[in-house]
Amino acid sequence: MVRKMKEYSHPALNQVSLPAMMQALSDPCRIAIVRALLEEGELACNEVSLKVSKATRSHHFTILREAGLLRTRTEGTKCLSSIRKDEVEAQFPGLLDLVALSGKKSSRIT
Repeated sequence: MVRKMKEYSHPALNQVSLPAMMQALSDPCRIAIVRALLEEGELACNEVSLKVSKATRSHHFTILREAGLLRTRTEGTKCLSSIRKDEVEAQFPGLLDLVALSGKKSSRIT
């Protein structure tokens, strides 16, 4: 039996409002995910260090993807996510810089 990998959809960023983007970034776990992806590039969700359950981790990645921050692709059995840097920067200039800078002021990750 061949198992088909999940396909992900990604919103067009011109359809995402700033309040929706900010809502996605309103949780410390989601900020930690964005920071990790900004630093490391593309990662599987289990490669981001968080002290939450697998279901909660998956939920946070979904929220970020639906807000237009992440692009997720499958490679074999892995689902790899990365920040849509150029697209986010074009739509919301400086937003990712603020998220990255906020991590330098505090080392607390939930």
